[in-house]
Amino acid sequence: MGADLPKQYLPLCGQPLIRHPVATLAAVPAIARVFVVLSPGDREWDRHDWRDLSDRLVVLRCGGATRAASVANGLAAMAGVAGAEDWVLVHDAARACLSVGHVEALIAAVAGDAVGGLLAQPVADTLKRGAGADERVAETIPREHLWQAQTPQMFRHGLLVRALAAHPGVTDEAGAVEALGLSPRLVAADATNFKVTFPRDLALAELILESRRKTA
Repeated sequence: MGADLPKQYLPLCGQPLIRHPVATLAAVPAIARVFVVLSPGDREWDRHDWRDLSDRLVVLRCGGATRAASVANGLAAMAGVAGAEDWVLVHDAARACLSVGHVEALIAAVAGDAVGGLLAQPVADTLKRGAGADERVAETIPREHLWQAQTPQMFRHGLLVRALAAHPGVTDEAGAVEALGLSPRLVAADATNFKVTFPRDLALAELILESRRKTA
């Protein structure tokens, strides 16, 4: 992002970016607790006011060097509260435009599933595979049955612990579960649940959040 602050604390609609998804998760009645996994050295969190959400939040200062390590450490810290069969939703704070509707659709679709699942968006664009130093098109990849993974990703606590312990090098929780030979369910979401990655993404996120506020 080219900023002095970590991405999750950049200002978005007058609040730190991370506040938007945290507040959304805290507003979902089916969610009992929102655990926020922070780096042990994170001091920025304490500079903001979370009192209106404090009855739902549990801050865990056990973040690791990778997403998988942070999630695994968070799951371990939650062990005294969450049982092996309890559902856990893992969300990336950079997806600031998560809505209550997104979360409730995931819960409704996955709560009765034997494995679990994740929000994802069907691929709409034609995909090309590049090759060579000058990246020439090597092939066109059929987009049928291709999805872009999003978060939250929802699995039972015990399964996630086992999957991440066995496959710590994955880039998302679904990948770890897949590596156990299981098939998570894909639950259709939309492009508004995108990951803020580049500076221009903040402007788009603000447009989405302001539009929702005006129509609420």
